[in-house]
Amino acid sequence: MMTTWTVQDGRPVLREGPEGIAALASGCRPVWVDLVGPTPEEERAVQGALRLEIPTREEMQEIESSSRLYREGEALFLTAPFLHGMETGEYGSTAITFVLTAETLVTVRHATPKAFSVFMARAQRHPGLLASADAVMLHLFEQVVDRLADILERIAADMDRASRLAFGTARAQVKASRKDADLKEVLITLGQVGEVTTRASETLLGLSRILTFVGAEKATAVRRENQGLIKTLVRDVRSLVEHANFLNSKANFLLDAVLGIINVEQNEIIKTFTVAAVALMPPTLIASIYGMNFQVMPELRWEIGYPLALLLMVISAVVPIYYFRRKGWL
Repeated sequence: MMTTWTVQDGRPVLREGPEGIAALASGCRPVWVDLVGPTPEEERAVQGALRLEIPTREEMQEIESSSRLYREGEALFLTAPFLHGMETGEYGSTAITFVLTAETLVTVRHATPKAFSVFMARAQRHPGLLASADAVMLHLFEQVVDRLADILERIAADMDRASRLAFGTARAQVKASRKDADLKEVLITLGQVGEVTTRASETLLGLSRILTFVGAEKATAVRRENQGLIKTLVRDVRSLVEHANFLNSKANFLLDAVLGIINVEQNEIIKTFTVAAVALMPPTLIASIYGMNFQVMPELRWEIGYPLALLLMVISAVVPIYYFRRKGWL
């Protein structure tokens, strides 16, 4: 789907699908063209009107820097992975390409990060965000950074809850089934935290590379009044990268702590079985001796042989357990 944005008489004008194609064919130069899973017809319309080549989805997935950040004539081609799907829980990363020309910004994407939806709603209320193509791009980046900050704050809150649950469970005297369920929940939460922070860091790294490239080209690609936004975005991205790295380190620490707690619980179970096995060895030995089928056994005809054997087995089981308790092993 294609959406074109223009500003007429201080008001934003949106045209979608065929209307946008017709507007481009008539010579209208929108300030922003947003392509979401574009059709061949939409790609041809944009390429014919703006005289540039829209990268394919396969080209957008290439990871080498020269394929993601480059200039063709007067147009800058900027591609980076962006986190999306946090609202539904089916999060992932999608490559988005920004094609910046003097008059028009073209975005090519195959998913919709929430930052785009929020920015579109803001642009309808504040047409000043659509003042120029470079302003649209930088304000979009600003919205992405704000969204990532919100996500990292939520992740930090989830991690704090997981930390309290893990250490609270370790201290509390609760049923083993409840403890196992709590620790399992903590492990799942930490896994999600690690996945989200990794993808957020990937987005921030891509933004950092784009801003560095745009900063080097700002003399010709960015208007003077918008150049201050680049410095602000660079600072914000750097601070979020540091925070994401801190969250990753904290998640790894909590993961090690939870695995340590699980290991201690397993050791307690194994120790209990070991003590039980050792305590039952002497009774088993006595029962084995008096269970032998030799014809001549001195105690075979004792009237007290059976109760005496039972008493020996009880004593031989109680003594090791008493010893283990005195040592603090049980």
